[in-house]
Amino acid sequence: MSRGLTRVSREKFQSISAADFFYRNREIAGFDNPVRATYTIIRELVENSLDACEQYSIMPDVRVKLIDDGNSIYRIKVEDNGIGVPYEQVPYAFGQILFGSKYTLRQSRGIFGLGGKMAVLYGQITSHSTVKALSSTGGFEKYFYELSINVQENKPIIRKKEVTPNPGRWRGTIIEFSFEGDFVRAKPKIVEYFRQTAILMPYANIIYISPDGVLYRFDRITEVMPKPAEEVKPHPFGVDIEMVHRMINASRSTTLMDFLANNFHRVGVATAMNFLKSIKMSPDLNPKTMDSKDLVKLVSRMKDYGEFQPPDAQCLSPVGTDLLKAGIIREFSPEYVAVTQRRASAYAGYPFVIEAAIAYGGRVPITPADEMLVLRFANKIPLLYDLHSDVAMKVIKRINWQRYKLDVKTMPIAFFIHICATKVPYKTVGKEYIADRPEVEYEIEWALKTCARELKTHMGKKERAYIAQRRLTVFERYMPLLAQFSTELAGKDKPPDYEKVLKRLQAHAREVEQRSAVKAE
Repeated sequence: MSRGLTRVSREKFQSISAADFFYRNREIAGFDNPVRATYTIIRELVENSLDACEQYSIMPDVRVKLIDDGNSIYRIKVEDNGIGVPYEQVPYAFGQILFGSKYTLRQSRGIFGLGGKMAVLYGQITSHSTVKALSSTGGFEKYFYELSINVQENKPIIRKKEVTPNPGRWRGTIIEFSFEGDFVRAKPKIVEYFRQTAILMPYANIIYISPDGVLYRFDRITEVMPKPAEEVKPHPFGVDIEMVHRMINASRSTTLMDFLANNFHRVGVATAMNFLKSIKMSPDLNPKTMDSKDLVKLVSRMKDYGEFQPPDAQCLSPVGTDLLKAGIIREFSPEYVAVTQRRASAYAGYPFVIEAAIAYGGRVPITPADEMLVLRFANKIPLLYDLHSDVAMKVIKRINWQRYKLDVKTMPIAFFIHICATKVPYKTVGKEYIADRPEVEYEIEWALKTCARELKTHMGKKERAYIAQRRLTVFERYMPLLAQFSTELAGKDKPPDYEKVLKRLQAHAREVEQRSAVKAE
């Protein structure tokens, strides 16, 4: 027994930094191999650039260049016209894991303050590369940093910094570093990522230059942008004991009623008073004096109280049906596209909105019988991996498409599903597929069914137009023969005037064809 205790006492206990943890477990963030890492680095950096523009209503101009330096080492350079990074924050924005501006309750592409820094860290550990960052917020100065990450302490190491004049008042950020990658095998995913990003963001200019010298250009086709998401307070349904405890410590409220009314989303004085009355807690109780029993009671009853108003969508920035339709038409030129946006819903106190579309015909390809063309997006990010693990695929397979006279196995059909939320229910840190939350599943299903009904109506109109045209063709072919035969049978010299009948049939066929609206405008 004493020998066993001695062995236990020899175990080494230590703590590691966040950077060290992700250095040892980089596969959970999408950096498990050179192919996936090449795609993930481009995606993470472009996401940061787009967020830096959209959150401040700036029309995005993003340029990406990937250069082959040989021996599987690639150098990436990303430039944007976003808000820029303040001078004193640049080292931490690019050199400290889990540091960022995404830890608020509003829709944004990033959720951990992790992706861009993980890309920099991956470059450092695979090619011993430093990151070069040039930024300006539009003032009279621009500032350059060369950085690396102290992995053991999760701190930036400043190798070089300089401040230079900015006479043109340029605003934005340029970031450059090297990493080990595999462009050849990652190329299809990279191109598809840019293509799908352009579908969902027809108001962005995106330029990508690949190592093989090919320039991919996606020009904006509209000057309209979605409204930026606003930061909101936590909703009572989306908090836990630790969060409420932190909120109490940070609050200046001296009564429980004021604390609830001032710190929670869509909770006013009357709602707070009614809630406290229902759980028999005093409105005048100082929240800082509550013991553990009172705190547990308060939080548990919050989740069961049915009179709280649901979260609203002011913290969300959906694309909108017009912009989504414009992006789909530019890319696929479909014969018809049905688009819908569901009303805001919520899961666990987190608001979300589902947007969906079904495109038919045009350049939409016919897929193999065992496949479907499904384009998924989360907070405007294309999701390219793990399609069959996603809740969207589960819903699509469950719907009886024959009810809508659609054969998804033989018809040229593409599905588009976009979820925007303050907290997207990803299944993994890699952010590639959505968990099957019942609330999200329900909204996706009804969004797709709404589009399917609209497409069914179009297909019905198209079929009626075809029947009317075929009927007209038959009459135009056989009416002269019938007129001649009936004239001879009646012993007349002059055939009957059948032109009026044909004109009525032609007018009817044109009217039916116009109503069918066979082209998506």
